[in-house]
Amino acid sequence: MATPDFLRTLRASAGHQLLWLPGVSAVVFDDEGRVLLGRRADNGRWSIIGGIPDPGEQPAQCAVREVYEETAVLCVPERVVLVQALQPVTYPNQDVCQYMDITLRCRAVGGEPWVNDDESLEVAWFAMDELPELAEFSAYRVKQAQEPASAATWFDPSFTDPRELPRTDTPEAPGVTGGRPAPL
Repeated sequence: MATPDFLRTLRASAGHQLLWLPGVSAVVFDDEGRVLLGRRADNGRWSIIGGIPDPGEQPAQCAVREVYEETAVLCVPERVVLVQALQPVTYPNQDVCQYMDITLRCRAVGGEPWVNDDESLEVAWFAMDELPELAEFSAYRVKQAQEPASAATWFDPSFTDPRELPRTDTPEAPGVTGGRPAPL
């Protein structure tokens, strides 16, 4: 996956330490209800399309750009499907990133899928009952994007009840009482 120039610049001063970054994923459907997938060049697996927004770029603009750059398909975003903080990822060069993924359901409005950059080995439309093997990340997002907007999960299903979180009024968290800053 190509690393954006702004991220290379940031890495020059940050080194390998954890970077908290936005990410955008697009689940694109055509008029026949098929989903657009790309087989990634970095791991050979089929996946939904996604990437990192450029500084100042809106998530919807990023989705449209990434889909076109990777597949030559033009799309329009329809709705937010899921917003989820992902687990940190350590890359082979030891860079560590953690992404806040914004997944958008999109509708194809033009173009024919073909490999449009070096991030994909193949791109294709798949009927929902003929999907290739997908990692849980992509499979979950495709499933959520199929659901009507009112039925979609709008939160991480592994969310912990805040009453079960560790207390923050400990010596390790001075000035914090019961999860709120102590009065001045």
